[in-house]
Amino acid sequence: MAKTFLIVEADFYTELAAAQKQGAIATLEQNGASYECVSVPGALEIPAAIAMAHHTGKYAGYVALGCVIRGETTHYETVCAESARGLMELSIQGFAIGNGILTVENEAQAWARADMEQKNKGGEAAYAALRMAELQSQWISG
Repeated sequence: MAKTFLIVEADFYTELAAAQKQGAIATLEQNGASYECVSVPGALEIPAAIAMAHHTGKYAGYVALGCVIRGETTHYETVCAESARGLMELSIQGFAIGNGILTVENEAQAWARADMEQKNKGGEAAYAALRMAELQSQWISG
């Protein structure tokens, strides 16, 4: 089985995405996994990118990284719910995914979660992808 993971990052908030990706890469490297990265415009595009990439058969798992910050409209609820739903549907189909899409009230909360020295949610998402790929290997591929 491939040991390569695909990090799919929504680059809507460029600096936050870079911080999350730094945590994800560190975790993957610490666990001996290789990775590739791709950027998409926003959180809603992450599930579609993962679904497309999965057809290549190149990846053991996927790390979904992005950030949705509450604004003045109901768009926040739509983006949060639909990106999570899309990732959950893929997970149920057997894709090994770590969901690191932050859903926060403000930029300070986002930074606390994205920063490797604080909550390191990018690293946590990478760990989840690694663990789910192990389970997939045991139960689906084996």
